[in-house]
Amino acid sequence: MVPDRVATRATMTAMPDADEDLERAVADANAAFYSAFENRDLDAMAEVWERTDRATVTHPGWPTLRGWPKVVASWDAIFAGTPWIQFVLTDVQVEVAGASAWVTLDENILQTAGVTPEDDVPLDAARVAATNVFALADGRWRMVVHHGSPVGSNVGRA
Repeated sequence: MVPDRVATRATMTAMPDADEDLERAVADANAAFYSAFENRDLDAMAEVWERTDRATVTHPGWPTLRGWPKVVASWDAIFAGTPWIQFVLTDVQVEVAGASAWVTLDENILQTAGVTPEDDVPLDAARVAATNVFALADGRWRMVVHHGSPVGSNVGRA
């Protein structure tokens, strides 16, 4: 009987884990969000989001915006004023509960500011603690909430 138990355990671990597949799908949706952000691509950003009244975004330093028209207008304004941005994501945690999922992470942001490439100046690196909430609809994870809070430079230091 012992060999059968070992074979069963090996077979079970070789089977795809449904929870891992769901987490991977949410992680992929999250990656699409940051790709759209880095590329400042409004069409790609619209593909990531659930375009309904429950879409909600809180950008660091901004009031909370509710409803797809306000959310997309905020991305349009950010993209227009951001010539270049790159994210290094750390401490990424993906959680799935039924048809809802959330990703918590730190956004370590590198960017430049300026209207033209000639007056681009590098900005100091910034860190934002972010929570991204997704809802599953029609077999696809769509973002319904993005909340970013700035992290002070002395937080976590002794």
